[in-house]
Amino acid sequence: MSKLDRYLLRDFVQSFLATLIVLLVVSVGGVLVDILGNIADGRLPAKLLFSQLGLQFIVYMPLILPLALMLGMLLAVARLYRDSEMAVLTAIGVGPKRLLRPVLMLVLPVVGLVGLCSLWLGPWADRTSEAMIESANRSLVMAGLESGKFTMLPNGGVVYLSSVSPDGSGLGRIFLQRARGDRIEVASAASGKMFFEGDRQRYLQLDDGHQIEGPANGALDYRLMTFARNDVALPDGAVTRDEKDPELLPTTQLFGDERPEAQAQLHSRITPPLIALAFALMTVPLARSSPRQQRYGRMMLAFLAYMVGMNLMFIGTRWIADGKLPGTVGLWWLSLPLLALAIWMYLRDGKLSRPRRTA
Repeated sequence: MSKLDRYLLRDFVQSFLATLIVLLVVSVGGVLVDILGNIADGRLPAKLLFSQLGLQFIVYMPLILPLALMLGMLLAVARLYRDSEMAVLTAIGVGPKRLLRPVLMLVLPVVGLVGLCSLWLGPWADRTSEAMIESANRSLVMAGLESGKFTMLPNGGVVYLSSVSPDGSGLGRIFLQRARGDRIEVASAASGKMFFEGDRQRYLQLDDGHQIEGPANGALDYRLMTFARNDVALPDGAVTRDEKDPELLPTTQLFGDERPEAQAQLHSRITPPLIALAFALMTVPLARSSPRQQRYGRMMLAFLAYMVGMNLMFIGTRWIADGKLPGTVGLWWLSLPLLALAIWMYLRDGKLSRPRRTA
């Protein structure tokens, strides 16, 4: 690798990494809000916060990486024009075609990473996330009920468990206190377990115990009851998807699936690497400017072009899922013309137009 290639590649990589870090910090807010909302509602245990956050980042990487690559390359190439370094490189015979080598040294690995996340890591992260949520919904341990510890329930009650079975479904010697209006209930049971009604409604079943109910204002209206079984409602579990959902299936299984939703999901995984390559090749011609020209106008134009391309990808995916577009057409009408336009723009960059003939 020549000194010029090393210099340009180092500049491109630094700008790309800086842009990627900023986009990740901005993106973490929206993902974190959704996860914290489920934790606050009791649908997701707090123990899964960081694991769910990391898995969701893998799912969103095919959308974040192309934007970080495009903006990072635009900043780096625009800086070369602003500092007149590109004028010096052009004077010694280094044109856009010569820049293709250091550009591809960064672009091709990033595009490969986008394809890896889109085709394999993203669906794997989705399946792993769903499996962890499903396990949390059906496990007392993951739901936050631990032995030897007082646990606050979302409805305002307090529960204490002396022991929990290894599989996290059964419990022994339970103490429960909760308020119902202006009365307080205190219950104790020898054993219990968790059971479901439907897919999300969770209950604690208390077996062989006693319950004392009395007023909260200090009056003497108390009642003592002995029960064989007493059910206590827990917060509903988080929503989980069916295992046949196309978003959870591996990419290899989508090729033989004739469902429109499966074909839409397949094309939505193939398109991001192609779009990333197209927008990365557009950065060199879009960043061309004079030494004293502002560079942010072209960056805004490139950002708007990226947003339009991504929105068209989402709309096309919806059309395929609804049957408005056949699976054979897919999203090729978007990715291939965009890639051809990027190659044409790169090859035409820096060429002088022919002078007009005078009569």
